[in-house]
Amino acid sequence: MRVLYAIQGTGNGHLSRAREIVPLLKQIVETDVLVSGYQADVELPFKVNYRKKGLSFIFGKKGGVDIGGTFLKSNLFRLFKEVFTVPVKKYDLVINDFEPVTAWACLLKGVKCISLSHQAVVLAPNAPKPSRKNWVGFAVLKYYAPVKQKIGFHFKPYDESTFTPVIRKDIRALNTSNKGFYLVYLPAYSDEIMIKVLGEVKGCQWHVFSKHTKKEQQINNVWIRPINNNQFVADLAACEGVLCGAGFEAPAEALYLKKKLMVIPMKYQYEQECNAAALANLGVPVLSDFNMQQVEAIQRWTNSQKRVEVYYPDETQNILAQLLIDYLDIKNHTSEEKLELAI
Repeated sequence: MRVLYAIQGTGNGHLSRAREIVPLLKQIVETDVLVSGYQADVELPFKVNYRKKGLSFIFGKKGGVDIGGTFLKSNLFRLFKEVFTVPVKKYDLVINDFEPVTAWACLLKGVKCISLSHQAVVLAPNAPKPSRKNWVGFAVLKYYAPVKQKIGFHFKPYDESTFTPVIRKDIRALNTSNKGFYLVYLPAYSDEIMIKVLGEVKGCQWHVFSKHTKKEQQINNVWIRPINNNQFVADLAACEGVLCGAGFEAPAEALYLKKKLMVIPMKYQYEQECNAAALANLGVPVLSDFNMQQVEAIQRWTNSQKRVEVYYPDETQNILAQLLIDYLDIKNHTSEEKLELAI
């Protein structure tokens, strides 16, 4: 059985999850990997068989997606060519983590595709949503990488197809401490905004991981450093709290490690608005923006000792085995083959 695992390369969360999922898949079935997009900073420790440009969103510096930059970087002719030429028919199954090239290719070519992602369940009926519906954002989530069969991860299981987050083994293995500083990852804000706002929060040290710098610098109580996975994990283990966007993996890892958490959803990203609603339901403080008007709210958060308790067991291997067993049921394979996969 041949499987193609297709990963969205915009942002770091999809690749971080793939670092955990792909080695487990390779233990069970023959697995190739495709990555599309070009906005991630995470390296993959396994071979990538196909790299596509796909359709990436460009991060801005004022809290949201850079619409103009995204438009200029987009090439619909190239995207259509990638969709029609990607060799999905070579595979028995495509597992898709919100990746548009293979999702559309499988839809057009009749190839079996299963969505295994956070985005797969964000729009589920029982999943939290913001009070105001963003129809454009809703359409992006629904049609960006359309797949009929969906299994997903969320901050808590809202239905039978939703599981708790995939937490990387290196995060699970951390020995945590509290050295009093705060980790910050807000890739859609400029370093200048970070320094200005965080510099006004008294009695705190801020370790900011930035997509906009190539060298480390300190301005008063704010340390700006380039993104480095090893340093990020070390700081995550040692920090008192995390201030980050309302993505999925970073908040989930902070919650798992029992760190204080505050999130700011990225502008023009309906998925992050939905995530913020889910986190608010859990008791996580949410800011609508990041500017001087938010200094008081950030100060109150740093002065608080409130932490949200979660339970995120390691279910990844069982989820993958069940996914493949369900696929084999559809393909009418024998019980012996299904048992072998489950093992």
